[in-house]
Amino acid sequence: MKSHKIILSLLLLGLVWTSCTNKADESNTSQGASKTLEGNINIDGSSTVYPITEAVAEEYRAVQPKVRVTVGVSGTGGGFKKFSRGETDISDASRPIKQKEQDACAQIGIKYVQLPVAYDGLSVLVHPENDWVDHFTVEELNRLWRPDAQGKITKWNQIRPEWPDKEIHLFGPGTASGTYDYFSEAICGKHVGTRGDYTASEDDNVLVQGIAGDKYALGFFGLAYYEENKDKLKLVAVDNGNGPVLPDMQTVSGGTYSPLSRPIFIYVSSKSVSKPQVVSFVNFYLEHAAKLSQEVGYIPLPVEEYKKDKDTFSAFVEANTK
Repeated sequence: MKSHKIILSLLLLGLVWTSCTNKADESNTSQGASKTLEGNINIDGSSTVYPITEAVAEEYRAVQPKVRVTVGVSGTGGGFKKFSRGETDISDASRPIKQKEQDACAQIGIKYVQLPVAYDGLSVLVHPENDWVDHFTVEELNRLWRPDAQGKITKWNQIRPEWPDKEIHLFGPGTASGTYDYFSEAICGKHVGTRGDYTASEDDNVLVQGIAGDKYALGFFGLAYYEENKDKLKLVAVDNGNGPVLPDMQTVSGGTYSPLSRPIFIYVSSKSVSKPQVVSFVNFYLEHAAKLSQEVGYIPLPVEEYKKDKDTFSAFVEANTK
């Protein structure tokens, strides 16, 4: 008889323990604890967006160590080529997708969602020992960078007579870069392009080294790379007619650093939202983009914009996983 009572007591204890465990599991779920995921996430594209995406990926790897997140840097154009062939899940972009890139996606049935993740200011930079440039006007940048300046405007004193009679050495992103596209359109005009006789690279670190090693250099790239290398470079203000303005959090987000401030994006493929790890990663990205973008030198979007991103992405996932 005693053995029956012992067994009954153990069964009752088991039921109590199971009930408590289930309640604890429900509590954990309601507080946002996520299940362990596995698989790959392939990302490529803009070197400008790379620092944010890599920062997000690093944080995500800490909470989902079994998910392999790879982040490449092919430039915005190079990233969209891979994206439109179905080779990547997410494309980093420092400009909106072009019509020809949209058409390439459509050819193999890829739909996508565009999600702005931060603001960036394009920085105009010179060597720290350059003591003659305090600012450029937009007109001066246009005169220097437009295509017909090639082979004609080659010295500093051709921009302003009081500047040195020394050759200008120009640096900037390659033509596959969204940063190049944005700068060329903002400064030289739509569908105009720029002069071609400059040192071009998709790797912003190469541009940093080039400008930092040449007193007569001038270049441009995203603000975050200046923030990482401010001890090696001098940031130049830009005057669009309302006085010289330097790019920073206030001037970029407020629009006074014009015309060289812009949103930057990630694009997510419809063919990838069936992968739980991709959906999880994008939601994690949107949750942490404000904090991490600021940490790596970008300007976060307003809170309501991230909420709009989340709603947009949720609707996109629902529409493409039915």
